[in-house]
Amino acid sequence: MDGVESSAVKIIMRAVELETDARLQPALTCYQEGIDLLLEVLKSCQDPEKKKRYRQKVSEYMTRAEQIKEMVKRQKEEGKYHELIHIKENETGFGYEKVFGSYLDHTVTEVHVEDAYIRNFPQINNFLQLCELLVLKCTNLKTINLMTTRDMNQHHQADNLDHIRTSLLKRSISLIITFSDSLHDREIRLNNGWIIKIGRGLDYFKRADKLSIGLHNLNLRTCHATTIDVFHSKHTKEK
Repeated sequence: MDGVESSAVKIIMRAVELETDARLQPALTCYQEGIDLLLEVLKSCQDPEKKKRYRQKVSEYMTRAEQIKEMVKRQKEEGKYHELIHIKENETGFGYEKVFGSYLDHTVTEVHVEDAYIRNFPQINNFLQLCELLVLKCTNLKTINLMTTRDMNQHHQADNLDHIRTSLLKRSISLIITFSDSLHDREIRLNNGWIIKIGRGLDYFKRADKLSIGLHNLNLRTCHATTIDVFHSKHTKEK
């Protein structure tokens, strides 16, 4: 169990670092993961003194995690929560669900995606993975609006996007596609007020080799360096 304990310590230390940097949402995730690992260690521990110490630590971290959870909830309800994520070159662990899945829920009925590079097959596949996440998390979703630029090989781009449109229609979700020659912004806007700006757009993942780890699970895929800024439209109006 030494390996599990070591992993738990590392994750909890990461949680403390994130909390210090005011990155509350990822800090909460790390606290929860660390607590789960400590509970595994506690179950197999036979030493009474160690068990007591583990229980105390678990209790402390659970209390802190609950406090952060309430802080995040309150800030989100007030539209004041702001998260700035700096992804370093070759880092992993930044799949779409981990990065902004917590902002997707039953209140989202319409999504606007602006990204100039939804053109070649890997980029369109990234957009498909986003659509899959939206379908899973946003149970009342009705419309996805995509604004992008045309690929030189327009037939394949249009054909691939049309496949996604047909698939979404089977779930009573409309995909509306608009092409713009002057598009520069890269952002996702949710009609519950949250805005996600991604420096590189959806295509911040490096290419994965065929049948290699990270091909399908984006949390395991290495990333290009980029910045992701998440904030609420209420916050921008107040400035």
